[in-house]
Amino acid sequence: MVTLEDVAKQAGVSLATASRVLNGSTRQVGATLRARVERAADELGYRANIAAQTLARGASNVIGIVVHDLTDPYFAALADGAMRAAATEGLLVMVGTTHRDPEQEIAYVATMNAQRVRAVLLVGSRVADPVVTGRLRDELARYREGGGRAACVGQDLLGVDTVAPANRAGAADLARALAGLGHTRFAVLAGPPHLVTAADRCEGFAEALRELGLPEPVVVHGAFDRDGGHRAASEIGEATCVFAVNDVMAVGALAAYRERGIRVPEDVSVAGFDDIVTLRDHVPALTTVRLPLKDMGARALELALGREDGAAEPVVEQVAGEVVLRESVRKMA
Repeated sequence: MVTLEDVAKQAGVSLATASRVLNGSTRQVGATLRARVERAADELGYRANIAAQTLARGASNVIGIVVHDLTDPYFAALADGAMRAAATEGLLVMVGTTHRDPEQEIAYVATMNAQRVRAVLLVGSRVADPVVTGRLRDELARYREGGGRAACVGQDLLGVDTVAPANRAGAADLARALAGLGHTRFAVLAGPPHLVTAADRCEGFAEALRELGLPEPVVVHGAFDRDGGHRAASEIGEATCVFAVNDVMAVGALAAYRERGIRVPEDVSVAGFDDIVTLRDHVPALTTVRLPLKDMGARALELALGREDGAAEPVVEQVAGEVVLRESVRKMA
């Protein structure tokens, strides 16, 4: 049986482009590419999937959002942005949480494909496992072959439209800002080494310190959550400034220091990454790298719904972070 993937290969285009031409997507494809796809379909005797055409034309009014952890304010803000955007389009939203299990993420995509949701939005970091990433990419390709649409917030590894936080650059900017305050001895609460977001932020921070000629930071790995930050905070040695690769880890570190009578920022400075809303009233206010989380969620959904003006290939949009210096970091004498 001739598949849509066969047609895409014959025409020399992406699977997404072939689907847009043959499954009736509202997302436009240029005349030259359209002609190549239609010619390849004729040559191979491909017959379009009527159910896929129905889905591509938006008969379903359901959007699927898959996040790693809804109790984490980072994911809650991204999901909220996407859900508010969906509401303005009159769309319903199903939310699934994977508890950071990549197998659950794959299972959710397969289930949403079976339920013929209009679009799937994946929110969260990829893992440093090419086999798992490849399986998720394949599952998404099957979903899109049937006319579904997809986008993600995270790394550009899935062959779909992507909103990509500039994790390395944001962490490097933070390192330079902290060094500018006179800090020279750093520790990084680095999260799990297999999580790409955590690894990118850790490496971006360390690389900037190297460029400045400063000593390598002490790197402590742990869970990418509050408890991980709490446990890791006891292993920083003589560092005067601690960078937690996300804000919820920073929360755990602040709690650990408070329990031990260590003052922030008098005894040790602490910084995070993300600027989650729940920390803006924290005392001391947390220095961090601000990401426009709700806007990122809304933009990812917009991409998943095919708002780009006829882009045939996946769109990748980098989102820069902004360093926000607050009271949790002090200037060294």
